Amino acid sequence: MVTFSNDFMIGESLREFPAGTYEILVEEELLQGLSFEAYRRTGTYLMVQGRGSNAGQTTMHMTTQEDLEHAMACDRALSETNKHSEAALSPQEDMT
Repeated sequence: MVTFSNDFMIGESLREFPAGTYEILVEEELLQGLSFEAYRRTGTYLMVQGRGSNAGQTTMHMTTQEDLEHAMACDRALSETNKHSEAALSPQEDMT
């Protein structure tokens, strides 16, 4: 599971996903012929729950570990920027 605090895009997709918690599905295969157990990643998928008229549907969006890590790093950086911006820190003025 991974949680994004902000809307995000992942990989080369032009689709923007809303902030929220997403399940990550990783497929691996056992490597044969070794004297120890080892696995190779064969796929990484972002599981997206449908909303609105698509509620109840789940779609799998293929991605890579690198694209996922990049999207998470961008989300963290954007959250830090928003947390430290003047607008976020300035109290609202009382106009009464």
